[in-house]
Amino acid sequence: MYKVDTIAAISTAIGAAGIGIVRISGPDSFEIASKIFKGRKPFEKLKDHTINFGRIVDPATGEMLDDVLVSKMYGPKTYTGEDIVEINCHGGTVMVNRILELVLRIGARLAEPGEFTKRAFLNGKIDLSQAEAVIDIINAKTSESSKVAFAQLEGKLSEKIRSARKSLIDLIAHIEVTLDYPEYDIEKITEEMVQKSLMEINGMLGRIVKDFERGRIIREGINAVIVGRPNVGKSSLLNELIGKSKAIVTDIPGTTRDILEEYVNIHGIPVRITDTAGIRETEDLVEKIGVEKAKKAIDEADLAILMIDGSKGLTDEDKDIIQQLAEKKVIVLINKVDISDNAKIEEMENELKAFKPVRTSMVDGEGIEELEKEIARLFLQGEVVGSDEILITNVRHKKLIDDAQGSINRALEALDTGMPIDCASIDIKDAAEYLGQITGESVSEDVMHSIFSRFCIGK
Repeated sequence: MYKVDTIAAISTAIGAAGIGIVRISGPDSFEIASKIFKGRKPFEKLKDHTINFGRIVDPATGEMLDDVLVSKMYGPKTYTGEDIVEINCHGGTVMVNRILELVLRIGARLAEPGEFTKRAFLNGKIDLSQAEAVIDIINAKTSESSKVAFAQLEGKLSEKIRSARKSLIDLIAHIEVTLDYPEYDIEKITEEMVQKSLMEINGMLGRIVKDFERGRIIREGINAVIVGRPNVGKSSLLNELIGKSKAIVTDIPGTTRDILEEYVNIHGIPVRITDTAGIRETEDLVEKIGVEKAKKAIDEADLAILMIDGSKGLTDEDKDIIQQLAEKKVIVLINKVDISDNAKIEEMENELKAFKPVRTSMVDGEGIEELEKEIARLFLQGEVVGSDEILITNVRHKKLIDDAQGSINRALEALDTGMPIDCASIDIKDAAEYLGQITGESVSEDVMHSIFSRFCIGK
């Protein structure tokens, strides 16, 4: 399913760094390395899975490129299952690119995005769901999302899916043997036995997907937008959450004219916080554009954090903004409580009691912890990821499990209406096929290309 050739790529991020790694994988890896590596021992005599100091030398000119550490690893006990060489050189854009160019000139081909991991999958080192976990680990924005991805990389999800698929295949085999070879002394399978097995498998799949939304949020995060009238403290809240002064804060209304975005980790949830221009009627052309962008950000957000100036009370403009947030999850903050009259605050809380508003002050950080807890409650019901918990985070996996459950339900309906068992087996086979697409036991080349094209080239 792939060319048996030798590929190479830079496996570390491009930029100023202490170390850069050029990875080579394939049948000619050792031959290429032997032509460019000069150490105390010839490359051919280096031991398996060892790291060796030496120099990279251009064989055409004799020019020494860099002092390096070279790893020599024999397949199949490698990431890709093939012979692998990793050249650890000094980091930086120039050096790693010079070494890569030399490797390509000697005989390797530049790897495609995700091709190292794709070869690991095709060589049976990992299954498809584990391969997808690799990119999730790379893209993880919080410790919780990395924990979920690592559990998938360890094969915990694959184990559950394979178990369900094996049960379906065993059921199909039992049905077909019973129908095709009635003369053999094999226990005859009945409609009741098939129904019981299918309901058990359906229940197992249901338990896997029940927390999909929680898993998706941990993996992908949420978009939260801070909204409110001008000068209510939106930029101060952004700065408080990210822990640095990114937004300009002044007492002048309309200071924020554009959208400011930053990722923060709130109780394990990657949250993209967006600070917007204050929403109000204005004749200022630039500010008017900022207000329109704010309204668009509201439409795209999963959560709106509405800030109200506690020292001014609830205004008509605040009420108009609340109407615009009618279809959103909303957390209301009554800000500037440090300079507000307590009676006025209590009056506002009574008017906004449906939202259970949080009292905040950006001067002393009051209410920030309560805000973070409320975000976690809204999106994770306050739960964290358990050490043995398996969460479905991938939309592709969720859809395939839904499709498998749909096929199982159709098989159960067929049996309920009195149709022969062999008719139900068609839907059972479809369910097994869907589950096989998760682990890669039955998957098309187009699906594989789509998955691995999202990887970086060096992975």
